Amino acid sequence: MKEITANMAGTVLNVMVAAGDTVSEGQEVLMLESMKMEIPVESQGAGNVAEVKVNIGDFVNEGDVLLVLE
Repeated sequence: MKEITANMAGTVLNVMVAAGDTVSEGQEVLMLESMKMEIPVESQGAGNVAEVKVNIGDFVNEGDVLLVLE
């Protein structure tokens, strides 16, 4: 299991993957908004999405787990 975490605090604007999806390293999986800027979150590894832990509109802090890969 590999956890993808937020690299900064912000609001979840878009979730581009769902449980069961296959992702590759470097693929954009989420979009955060912070200080009126859109910040893409990329997968730090390849694998299948086991669980998405956030929803659009959620506020996350730096280091919060966004999704889990298996």
